[in-house]
Amino acid sequence: MNYRQLQRRVQRAESVLDGRLGQVSERWGALRTTWREGWTPLRIVSAGLVGGFLVGRSEPLSALDGPRALRMLSSVSGLFATAQAAMEELSGLAAGNDDETRDDAPPQPAPTTAGNTTDDTEPVQPRPAEAATELSER
Repeated sequence: MNYRQLQRRVQRAESVLDGRLGQVSERWGALRTTWREGWTPLRIVSAGLVGGFLVGRSEPLSALDGPRALRMLSSVSGLFATAQAAMEELSGLAAGNDDETRDDAPPQPAPTTAGNTTDDTEPVQPRPAEAATELSER
């Protein structure tokens, strides 16, 4: 086989691949549309009922006795506290990104939580996640 024949085979393979990619994208779009149209309210409710029945039948809460349940609840509450603190921090960053606030206001120093005070301002309260961490370390 010479070089020209190899080039033609590669070009033919590339054109076949391009055609297949087009077919895949068309079929993927059709599948996505069919999937979304297939979830009618009756099917959603029946899937919820069947799923709830199966979960209830397997009795997953029987494995959680007193100490385990308390440990799980404390873990979940810590997760929610961390998520809430992250959302507060993100909302604070989003509020600080406005052009008006950036140009008019001088930069503020970040509050320190080591001593819960800044240089000559009022004491800063720790965020919920920090407070939970400090309590668990004692």
